[in-house]
Amino acid sequence: MFVLFHSNVMYPNFVTHLKKYISLNNDEVALLLSSVKPLIIDKKDFLVKEGQICRANYFVEQGLLRMFFVNHKGNEQITQFALENWWIADYMSFTMQNGSHFNIQAVEASTVIAIEYHKQDYLMEQLPQLERYFRLMMQRAYAAAQMRVKYFHAASKEDNYRQFVSLFPEFVRRVPQYMLASYLGLTPEYVSELRKRNS
Repeated sequence: MFVLFHSNVMYPNFVTHLKKYISLNNDEVALLLSSVKPLIIDKKDFLVKEGQICRANYFVEQGLLRMFFVNHKGNEQITQFALENWWIADYMSFTMQNGSHFNIQAVEASTVIAIEYHKQDYLMEQLPQLERYFRLMMQRAYAAAQMRVKYFHAASKEDNYRQFVSLFPEFVRRVPQYMLASYLGLTPEYVSELRKRNS
């Protein structure tokens, strides 16, 4: 279950993050904030379930989320995590407005800012600098996805683990071990062994 914020709540991470990449004056910030939907999500609650339409692009103001699917063996396969200042969505579902192939769930109690599908184009028309912002975010995300594929195919399982730990220590600190194992394509037992070996 998730609930809307009270309308007077501010979004310090959201606005600060945007201003790192684009210029926004006070009127533009006010327009932006009047057009987004802030949500509070309890731990283990879902923003999207497989088969539902992903109706928004979600910015993590506070907390931690994961995206996953259930494979043919009935196991959860995590494809993405998102913590503060990260975006998460099933972009195929969001763009096409059809059923999602993924679940998006809160790993921690979280606060997210949702830009709904029907609002995003409107905001980009009113605030053209948002086009630049989202282009930069997509380029960074795509580059990271390419490197992840390379490491998955070219590096050993232990090297993959070490690389992830060195790049994303906050995830390792906050993500349960079995979820980290799922994301890295490892067993929880092997992750436990690697943590002991590298501690």
